[in-house]
Amino acid sequence: MTTTTLAVLVPLLPFLGAAAGLLLGRTAPGFVRPLAVLPVLASLVLAVTVAVDQGGGQAIDSRTELTPTGSVPIELGLHIDGFAALVAVLVGVVATCVQIYSTGYLRDDPRYPSYAALVSLFTSAMLLVVYSADLMVLLVGWEIMGICSYFLVGHYWETPEARAASLKAFLVTKLGDVPFLIGLFALATDAGSFRITTVLGTVASGGLHHPTLVALLLLAGVAGKSALFPLHTWLPDAMAGPTPVSALIHAATMVAAGIYFVARLLPVFQASAAAMVVLAVMAGVTMVGSGLAALAQDDIKRVLAYSTIGQLGYMAGALAVGDRGAAVFHLLAHGAFKALLFLAAGVIIHASGTNSLAAMSRMKDLRIRVPDAFWTMTVALLALAAIPPFSGFFSKEAVLGAAEHVATGHTEQAPGAAGWIVLVTGLVTAVLTAAYATRLWLLAFRGHGAEAPDHGRQPVAMTAVLWVLAVPSLAFGLALGPLPDWFDGRDLTPVLTTSVLGTGLALVGGIVTYGAWRHTTALAARVPLGAVAAHPDADAGHVEAEAIAVHEPVFGDVAHAPDPADPGRLLLGPLHRHAAVGFHLDTVYSVLFVRPVQAGASLVRFLDREVVDTYVRGAGALPRWLGTAVRRAQTGNVQTYVSALLAGTVVLVVAALLVATGA
Repeated sequence: MTTTTLAVLVPLLPFLGAAAGLLLGRTAPGFVRPLAVLPVLASLVLAVTVAVDQGGGQAIDSRTELTPTGSVPIELGLHIDGFAALVAVLVGVVATCVQIYSTGYLRDDPRYPSYAALVSLFTSAMLLVVYSADLMVLLVGWEIMGICSYFLVGHYWETPEARAASLKAFLVTKLGDVPFLIGLFALATDAGSFRITTVLGTVASGGLHHPTLVALLLLAGVAGKSALFPLHTWLPDAMAGPTPVSALIHAATMVAAGIYFVARLLPVFQASAAAMVVLAVMAGVTMVGSGLAALAQDDIKRVLAYSTIGQLGYMAGALAVGDRGAAVFHLLAHGAFKALLFLAAGVIIHASGTNSLAAMSRMKDLRIRVPDAFWTMTVALLALAAIPPFSGFFSKEAVLGAAEHVATGHTEQAPGAAGWIVLVTGLVTAVLTAAYATRLWLLAFRGHGAEAPDHGRQPVAMTAVLWVLAVPSLAFGLALGPLPDWFDGRDLTPVLTTSVLGTGLALVGGIVTYGAWRHTTALAARVPLGAVAAHPDADAGHVEAEAIAVHEPVFGDVAHAPDPADPGRLLLGPLHRHAAVGFHLDTVYSVLFVRPVQAGASLVRFLDREVVDTYVRGAGALPRWLGTAVRRAQTGNVQTYVSALLAGTVVLVVAALLVATGA
């Protein structure tokens, strides 16, 4: 087969597997698991083959126009460069691991057939986005991922949290998709085509008429899909879905789509200096805000969700300084260790037997009970904290190095202001990332919470996947030699200045968090939690031991006293209360958007009920009243009829006399 044919099969096989899984899910349940795993695995093998054939060299282009679509043609085509080839391999690896893992994690779930089919469809849609040469075909995959996320996040639809989270994810991402679609139309109108290569050629020749407007419209959609500020609020709530879905969304599909889109069309954004600065501000706020929020979360999955938002901020920051090689490099490294983090968290939750025990303050002795999760999650957390020689160090330093080059004027591929914003916020986030990674490790594996019931050894399908993902989490960063050939020849070697600063700050964050944990642990040992909880107005020196009920919107509204040995409370101080609820951004959106819309809906309902319905009811009541009056006159009594006739005659005579007299 030709490389083009193999590339067509990469997104097609998971789609066919999804269709077959839905059709045979009830009639032949024994085929469900093979249909979930084998098509995605075959797609991974083909994606690796396509990547080897592409080799980081000339892009593979193939297209065909199925039917005329008017002045701006829509083509079904492929455009596979080094970025696309590697991202497709990442999608295949993570999706295969998730499907294998899910056979154990959801082995007793009656809705597993539909779940597995949706995961395959999700994978197919992302692969379509990665390989597509046409923006409208890319949009099809983009929207399919949106509807798949709605169903998968709401998999446990019996719970109100899952229903609310799925609806929120759908609406927030659609809020960004509307301007995104308008931006695509504007882009295609200037270029005369939806073909990506044609659009980039138009930008290079200066044919883009309103670059700032187009770039900002596209950024709205990217912010929604990739959970960047200010449209990131759906991602933490999406943790209500099954943990393997979280791994898929966070590591390789939904949130990766926006970053990949900007990387592919980076010249469009570089055509506007204002758009690059806006992207840098979005990235900076996303990084720092999510780092602070992660440090205040008690639920392990919400910590990882805010972590993903922060790492997406790093990727967006690399794009804001014009280095898509660093952005995609971090996307690939992050995909491996973030998938590992979520799947290891799933092992922890599975060992506890219920999602309600995902709170880190309730965990105890897990390093002994789930050793596979302990060792592999340790590797992933070191990669997340960017500690050398783990993969996250090399990819994060590529981002910081690119920002430093732009900030100091060594390159002019982006405004200097964007470079300084990304560099400063990136270094601050390095401290926060190491802090919340250390906090998660300490609370999850060395915590002193309640003893959870032991549900026995985890299925091999779940634990084996963790060790598979641990390999790239540890060693992917060592592949710096051949990677520049795949990334436009950009040098991804860490810069000495940012390497020392970033690693030093990360170590400071980890050491300070460990010291805070030792302090709060000693305090908790001396002061019983019940006694501290009875005095919520303790002074600032004991704020870490306050038993403040924290609202957890995903796993229920039941308040519980958090672990007094939580170092996050000591580190954040009075900021903890605000960081725990995402700095009240959902409340702001509720005041600015949700309540006005609900008030408008109430007004419309009132007008419909009291005004429109009144006219409708009146239109029916008047004939009914007239009919009632006429019906009462028809008594069937002859004397009544004669009396009425005489009365009418008298009236007519009197009227005639009055008229005659008046004349």
